[in-house]
Amino acid sequence: MNATRHILVASPDLASRRALVAVINEEGHSTITVSRVRDCQDLLQTHDIRMIFCDRRLADGTYRDVLAAAGTSKHQVPVVVNSRLADWEEYREVLREGAWDVIACPCHPADVLRILGQVNRDENLDPGSVAEPKLSTEIGA
Repeated sequence: MNATRHILVASPDLASRRALVAVINEEGHSTITVSRVRDCQDLLQTHDIRMIFCDRRLADGTYRDVLAAAGTSKHQVPVVVNSRLADWEEYREVLREGAWDVIACPCHPADVLRILGQVNRDENLDPGSVAEPKLSTEIGA
């Protein structure tokens, strides 16, 4: 198992992945990007995934498949769903299904920073001090 904790960005859209990665890496987090559910499932088994930003639809499934995979990982992995719709009903539905949050896509940096801060606080970390290196890996794009 890789010792670095990664934030997984799952989206079939290259521009969306790059926008999220830019914000996340700027905060000092290590990222891995994918476009398929299968890659998410594999990475959850082989890497220490800290959290997942996931589009509603991926090349081979949906965020529901990613939620199911995250639910079977060794530790709780928060899943944030990126949505172009992002209306109130969808927000409630996605949260009922187990997602940690829903943000609009294309992402607004302030939304991503808010979520990263919440995850840091939940892990009892100082939001300004992340010891992980800035790394970005793209898989199966």
